[in-house]
Amino acid sequence: MMARPDMSELNQHETEKTSGTLFLAGRVLVVTGLSGAGRTTALKVLEDMDCEAVDNLPVRLLPNLVRQGPAGGRGLAIGVDVRTRDFRADAFAREIEALRDTATGPLELLFLDSDDDVIERRYTETRRVHPMASDRPLADGIAAERRLLSPLRETADIVIDSSRTNIHEFARILRDRLVGAPSGEANVLVTSFSYRNGVPRDADMVIDVRFLRNPHYEPDLRPLTGQDAGVGHFIEQDPDFDAFMTRLIDLFFLLLPRFNEEGKSYLTIAIGCTGGRHRSVYVAERLRSWFAGRTAQVEVRHRELSFDPDQVEVRS
Repeated sequence: MMARPDMSELNQHETEKTSGTLFLAGRVLVVTGLSGAGRTTALKVLEDMDCEAVDNLPVRLLPNLVRQGPAGGRGLAIGVDVRTRDFRADAFAREIEALRDTATGPLELLFLDSDDDVIERRYTETRRVHPMASDRPLADGIAAERRLLSPLRETADIVIDSSRTNIHEFARILRDRLVGAPSGEANVLVTSFSYRNGVPRDADMVIDVRFLRNPHYEPDLRPLTGQDAGVGHFIEQDPDFDAFMTRLIDLFFLLLPRFNEEGKSYLTIAIGCTGGRHRSVYVAERLRSWFAGRTAQVEVRHRELSFDPDQVEVRS
């Protein structure tokens, strides 16, 4: 059984109070999502970024705390989930929208998601009881909670999928999504992934590049990745690659200004191929280079390359 992470390990590896103070001062973050998706870890990371963290606050007390706002130039992070007293997802979603107009600073809803099988494994390994599965199978409890929380996910400002992250990768993704968010331009995350391991749940747009020539079938290229020049050269020889990239860039050339006009703070673009190591990685890197000169912040993440199952996992 994988050991639950020691919070001292988070403090040692993930504390970035200087940048946290700079970007989170005056901001209110309501952290919610599926049980087992990482709310406890998220609150600890935000606390290390100089947020005052409050967990499982009764919903009826939320308006007063939000209106008071953060104290002493800090941020405020509030954890809410299905175990919170008097919690109803649809009513809570309406409450969040109403509080946006009365909060003393920016109010953002952070929703944490994860694949069902990952949540099942986390609960099985830690031998904990899912809050909605005390009298039913674990899979049924997870499905019921997902249905219940769907209104919150739809209205969330930030959605983070913790399925294939260890505790350190999760903390980095969380900080990356928060830093620079108030800039007025979309904060772009381009992520490569393998369809075998599922489409990232936090993706706003999904691009399938499985039609391109596959380096996997070339013995010399198979052990390499899309970050290697030989793999990139091989993919570029596909007769449709140039036309595809031209049309893809034209699409984002049109969409990016519109996203900014609409005030969309976060844009996650997922590029998928079969194994998530060659074609998707190369196209994601090409897109990152294009976005780099056109928006305030762009980040690339290669899900299948960055995941290390031997490191500690996210804590619910």
